Amino acid sequence: MKKERIAVINYDNCNFEKCGNYLCEKVCPVNRNGKECIKHETGEKPVISEELCIGCEICQNRCPFESISIVNVAMHLENPIYSFGQNAFRLYGLPIPREKATLGFVGRNGIGKTTLIKILAGTTIPNFGEDKGKQETVLTHYKGKEAFDYFTKVYSGFRVAIKPQNIEVIKAKGKVQKLLKTIDERGAFDEVVKELQLEKLLDSEIEKLSGGEFQKVAIAATGLKDADLYFFDEPTSFLDIRERLRVAQFIRKIAETKSVVVVEHDMILLDYLSDYINLIYGKPSVYGFVSQIKTTKEGINSYLEGYSKEENFRFRDYPIDFFSSNKTIDEAKEKLVEWPKLEVTLGKFKLDVEGKTLNENEVVGIVGPNGIGKTTFMKILAGELKPDNTTLKQKAKISYKPQYISYTGESTVEDLFSELNLEEIKNTLIKPLEIDMLLEKKAKNLSGGELQRVSIALCLAKDAEIYLLDEPSAYLDVEQRLIIGKTIRNHIATKKCSSIIIDHDLTFIDYVSDRIMVFTGESAIHGNATGPFAVEYGMNTLLKYLEITVRRDPQTKRPRINKFDSVLDREQKQNGNYYI
Repeated sequence: MKKERIAVINYDNCNFEKCGNYLCEKVCPVNRNGKECIKHETGEKPVISEELCIGCEICQNRCPFESISIVNVAMHLENPIYSFGQNAFRLYGLPIPREKATLGFVGRNGIGKTTLIKILAGTTIPNFGEDKGKQETVLTHYKGKEAFDYFTKVYSGFRVAIKPQNIEVIKAKGKVQKLLKTIDERGAFDEVVKELQLEKLLDSEIEKLSGGEFQKVAIAATGLKDADLYFFDEPTSFLDIRERLRVAQFIRKIAETKSVVVVEHDMILLDYLSDYINLIYGKPSVYGFVSQIKTTKEGINSYLEGYSKEENFRFRDYPIDFFSSNKTIDEAKEKLVEWPKLEVTLGKFKLDVEGKTLNENEVVGIVGPNGIGKTTFMKILAGELKPDNTTLKQKAKISYKPQYISYTGESTVEDLFSELNLEEIKNTLIKPLEIDMLLEKKAKNLSGGELQRVSIALCLAKDAEIYLLDEPSAYLDVEQRLIIGKTIRNHIATKKCSSIIIDHDLTFIDYVSDRIMVFTGESAIHGNATGPFAVEYGMNTLLKYLEITVRRDPQTKRPRINKFDSVLDREQKQNGNYYI
């Protein structure tokens, strides 16, 4: 099949004066043959003609600011459903929500999932590559198709409720109880509060809620609206595994009578939540393509494989494999650091930690519910908190990435690395984590995922023996989580150092960890830390505490949560195999 061209310019990065006065135009072979493939108006930034472009990628490779993307696509592309303009991101294909079912979207960050939600909600009108979208044009375009019936309903009073990806955009004040009762259109306040266990938060001021608490309130507020279609964009961010499962059960209950669309990067939860899947693939910030609808199992397995059978299109040249490694504990490893039994009291909360050791060249994962002392323990190791019962003399050099990160001021990302040699970490951190594309950006303007990657790179770039990372997978898509996992493990192996990682994505923590510490107890009251254990034993201990069982998909070996009280759930609990 003849390849079609997509040419996108990141105009925020484009600096035609500093590149040598429109370098892209000078190196373009089409231009040098007398045609204007790349051209500009006086004093304006360049534009690229996709019709004349031959896909040589010379302009892309020579651009010093990496602002040009040329993609050769081996499939026929009709007009995009939505385009942000010439040489800008465009989106192809359209998913259609199903009645009384949950439709899941899986795809990279910056691939168009949030734009799709806006289109399906009716707040963004498809423009089919033109300047402005019109409802009449949309209905004419889809006449005689399933999408015609859908958009007819959307444009004539279809009720929609959306839990946005970035909950910080929700500007709400006052007490939680007043907010939820004001929003409650279904008369389901008591029911929703009980299902999401919000009782202890009702008298709290919204501005003082933690990220996880605010996430649950936002989900409750969305569920209390009387809508025909509910959107939940990344509903598990900030939540531990127990809360993620509780939220998943809440969303599935809504889908018993309504249509639901969910965007989620935690593969275990997406699998548990969804009845159907649409893959969204392409190149982030360049183009996105929506696959045909698939069953949940088929959709997730196809995404992990990187190949969509219906379109006969390979969108990734490698499979995502978190699941095939067999870890063994090397008892001969040299002990890097040892901590005694630790006790610490913070207000009404008390934490007890078993005395244990951390070995050289290993990653220890920390799992357990929120509010139970995981971050407290990490802060003790980092020297930010002192235990009550002993003095912890830490000789090992430590680098610490906290859970919450923010920057103010005018510093660029490159400024943050000013004390480090970028060339030394170019191939090990900067390029794998895609930091090179962010160097000119102001740190305060980074998205959640960009900020996370920069913070991980800064942590690992420091000269240390122990690297402490609190929730490094937050805001990251599946591919980025795999890359982060590989980067951490490669760094540990190369530097002969060690790492302790807190995370709630069980797939990620299983992949990256050599051993696991398990935190149990009562949130905000008492925490008890045990381990590190072998990964399988640690996971089994956690899931038994949470009363959840997990099986393995026979094709990909990915973990899948069993439905509560199903035959498999009962069998695994009876055998004591909570994590296979």
